[in-house]
Amino acid sequence: MTSAPAGTPAGDRVHRIHWLPGTDTLRGVCHCGAERVAVEPVALWEWLLGHPRDHQDPAVPGDRPVASAGDRPAVPAGDRPVASAGNRPAVRA
Repeated sequence: MTSAPAGTPAGDRVHRIHWLPGTDTLRGVCHCGAERVAVEPVALWEWLLGHPRDHQDPAVPGDRPVASAGDRPAVPAGDRPVASAGNRPAVRA
């Protein structure tokens, strides 16, 4: 289980959702230690509250399970490719 900052609830049944600064991404952490990264908060809460039946099934489109917090760094919104006009390749913002 991920350790909680001082002054926050702790226990065997605490669910957490962390916002990844600079992105539209949220990381949900279940009381069992399982993690998932998603953009939609409702889908992430449904996954967390559906424990244990949905933990092995990434049923929410666009979500991906996360092996560990340092497994894949978040990409800040300003570093994502931006679509350009015409047939030119994407340009970084």
